[in-house]
Amino acid sequence: MKIVVAPNAFKGSLSAREAAVAMADGIRRVVSNADIVLVPVADGGDGLVEVALESLQGDRCRVLATGPRFDLVEAQFCHVPELGFAAIEMAQASGLTLLPEHLRDPLLTTTFGTGELIQAAIDLGVYKVGIGIGGSATNDGGIGMAAALGVQFLDNNGRSVRPVGGSLQNIAHIDISGLDPRIKEISIEGICDVDNPLLGTKGAARTYGPQKGATREQVEQLEAGLANLARVIQTDLAIDVTTLPGGGAAGGLGAGLYAFLGATLRPGVDVVMDLVGLEEKLEGADLALTGEGQIDSQTCFGKAPVGVARRAKNMSVPCIALAGSVDEELADVQAQGIDAVFSLCTGPMTLDAALSQADVLVARVTEQVVRCFLSGRKKF
Repeated sequence: MKIVVAPNAFKGSLSAREAAVAMADGIRRVVSNADIVLVPVADGGDGLVEVALESLQGDRCRVLATGPRFDLVEAQFCHVPELGFAAIEMAQASGLTLLPEHLRDPLLTTTFGTGELIQAAIDLGVYKVGIGIGGSATNDGGIGMAAALGVQFLDNNGRSVRPVGGSLQNIAHIDISGLDPRIKEISIEGICDVDNPLLGTKGAARTYGPQKGATREQVEQLEAGLANLARVIQTDLAIDVTTLPGGGAAGGLGAGLYAFLGATLRPGVDVVMDLVGLEEKLEGADLALTGEGQIDSQTCFGKAPVGVARRAKNMSVPCIALAGSVDEELADVQAQGIDAVFSLCTGPMTLDAALSQADVLVARVTEQVVRCFLSGRKKF
């Protein structure tokens, strides 16, 4: 029996690789001689660097970068010298998991460190950069990232604003004359895990602001700030970012990459599935297993489990997903190719308890999933 194991990271507990190993452990408890193909995946959020390191055999580069609250953090990216390519995760320098809950405030956080990672990759001589834009602690429209690369954001008095979400309403002019000139010589892709626009009910502030610590009043302040940024971008750069799919990713970083660096935005799940050669690995498989921390209505919008399921469905391979948290309504997810979803929680438990034993839970539930699958294949 051939089983392809292709989970995303279980945020806060397991990397995609760790989740895949735990799933394989569960499979072997039932089918000891199974041909298990481990394919850790990502969707533009956390995990892109690890996937690129494994798939492309790149070099792990470590950089001291500015964190989301301007402290120094150690961030990593993948450099593939033979391809002139670097894979970067904004979450490494500007991610939500870098901050304890009491410091999460998108009015005060910045993507400046993400710009420093881009700068470090350029310094290595790359001519193509893929930037995973998910898992952010920020809602600054990418002004921090751009400021690190030489762009100035000025108020009505001609003074540079602090590159954080709370300053967006004060921007009156954008000066890109100081942008690192090497940016024009390289190809930049923003790899998104969602396709939300910059503004509106599905935009960066109103959809994701509360997850990053924003109060209701702060959400509206951020929405107004992003709308102001979009107006100034239109006036000074003649670029419309208001309806850009993925423009709202990572607190508007998608729009910032597009406007300030000329980046293209691509669904991260498609980029990664091609990168890891998922379809080739699904050839001849009996079952595909995927999963991540939460499966809900947002899973259909560019998340990894649906990306895996679509490829599996195209090859007539059944696909089952595992998740820590499972929404009550799964019709949309199942329509995308996920045949069934199983929760990792085997009984009432706190979030901390679930996170602390995630590997045990993943292996245990995977075992039961495979037993159920094999039972359904028996001929009576």
